[in-house]
Amino acid sequence: MTPAQDILVTGGTGTLGRALVGRLLAGGHRVRSLSRHPHTGPARPGLRSYAVDLRDGAGLPEALAGVDTVVHCASTPAGGDVEAAGHLVEAVRRAGGVRHLVYISIVGVDRIPLRYYRAKLAVERLVAESGTGWTVLRTTQFHDLLLGLVRAGARSPVVPVPAGLRFQPVDAGEVADRLAGLSLAAPSGRVTDMGGPEILGARDLVRMTLTAAARRRLLLPVPLPGPTAAALRRGENLVPDHPDGRRTYAAFLAERVPGRG
Repeated sequence: MTPAQDILVTGGTGTLGRALVGRLLAGGHRVRSLSRHPHTGPARPGLRSYAVDLRDGAGLPEALAGVDTVVHCASTPAGGDVEAAGHLVEAVRRAGGVRHLVYISIVGVDRIPLRYYRAKLAVERLVAESGTGWTVLRTTQFHDLLLGLVRAGARSPVVPVPAGLRFQPVDAGEVADRLAGLSLAAPSGRVTDMGGPEILGARDLVRMTLTAAARRRLLLPVPLPGPTAAALRRGENLVPDHPDGRRTYAAFLAERVPGRG
């Protein structure tokens, strides 16, 4: 049995962060959940919450005091990831006692020219050059993300569907399981990418989501121009050799999307 550790999870109130915090607590570890806003849920044994905005880093020294491992899950497509990671890495260096820095990234950040992906790749480099033992895990898109994208498009009676795009959705809870194991192990550098159990076309994903919610919409194939769309059509966001997830998108929908008669 792994001895209890003190672990800090950034983005501890997000989809992945919440799942990871729960798994670490269940394993008997002492967890510090860091997010921009104060924790409002019920108190949980072994859990301490810190309201810290990584964009300025205020409060990080207190949150890191006595921590063994940091798992960096905080991220936003709105921008600021590189600056936030810089504050975190510098605070980890100054804390002195952190032995392991774990980062969750995305499959294809080095091949898909999205601005957000470039930022994630830059954070990977910061972590690798931090001077602290490190681990980076890249995964494919979470079920929750794809569901949110389809729901946003389904507000219209005609749903545009990007032609030729495929995805390999993975369950955030299964990613949390993998991250928990990595955070308790020795630093491993860049580990094997993790993908979901199946590759689905964008049209199939949209149709499955609409069917689960008992909605009817007209699907309109839309060819997307540009280098990002070209990279996605080539499958740079996929890891067909590593379908490590077990929970399918259909199983996720069955639990998350209430059908309407």
